Amino acid sequence: MADKTQKTPKIRLSKLDHEEYRVDSAEEYDRRLSKLQKELLRIQQTYWHEKRRAIILFEGWDASGKGGAIRRMTEPLDPRGFHVWPISAPTAEEQSKHYLYRFWTKLPAGGTFAIFDRSWYGRVLVERVEKFTSKDHWKRAYDEIVEFERLLTDDGVRIVKIFMHITPDEQLERFRERLNNPYKRWKLTEEDLRNRARWNDYVKATEEMFDKTSTPTTPWHAIPSNSKWSARLNVLETVTKTLKAGVNISPPPINGNVAKMAAEILGVIPEPAGE
Repeated sequence: MADKTQKTPKIRLSKLDHEEYRVDSAEEYDRRLSKLQKELLRIQQTYWHEKRRAIILFEGWDASGKGGAIRRMTEPLDPRGFHVWPISAPTAEEQSKHYLYRFWTKLPAGGTFAIFDRSWYGRVLVERVEKFTSKDHWKRAYDEIVEFERLLTDDGVRIVKIFMHITPDEQLERFRERLNNPYKRWKLTEEDLRNRARWNDYVKATEEMFDKTSTPTTPWHAIPSNSKWSARLNVLETVTKTLKAGVNISPPPINGNVAKMAAEILGVIPEPAGE
């Protein structure tokens, strides 16, 4: 059951400051992005060697920059160590099973990241607002999701939950850009336009989702995303901070057998770490 006594601060979308930490310099953006990407690669290498697992999930408004943030996050990573799961409407077979079934089958193996572009939170967002499921079902889902995530974290999985927030005016500008750019029109769907018409309903559902499912172990991180550069940096800072907490990301010592064979076959003696 969800912890009714948790004291995590309430997140209200209207209170997010889109100007705080805003980055307008391309030079600063590139410098900070490069540093964060290198750090994330080191974290991935540690998770790979130690067989740790992580889930990074993204929710947010249409055109809020989820795809762009995921691309910058995965650019430096070894492709063998992560999988991106774009989540759309469930298939007929998936609809006949518990809604969490299709996510159980996508959980990360040891040493890997599972990155979800939308997630099981669709149950309490789009399925709630669009009435794809009954009120009893989506209300029950809060406790089910908290327990689902607790099972994963108790089993050693690190979970990062990100919601990317833009204002209605910013979304309108991005929709207009997509309509006018032949190479981006594919990104704009009828569903995007219908969802915009129910903005207030989605705000209500999102904030209740924060209240019901943000826990000390798996808190929500709401990212102001009117500025794409600032949002991407904020996402990477959040991910790296969460994944490396309590984890030593220093490179492991060289395998003794490899060092011995390298000396015998290649005539190369590895230098001590740090030199």
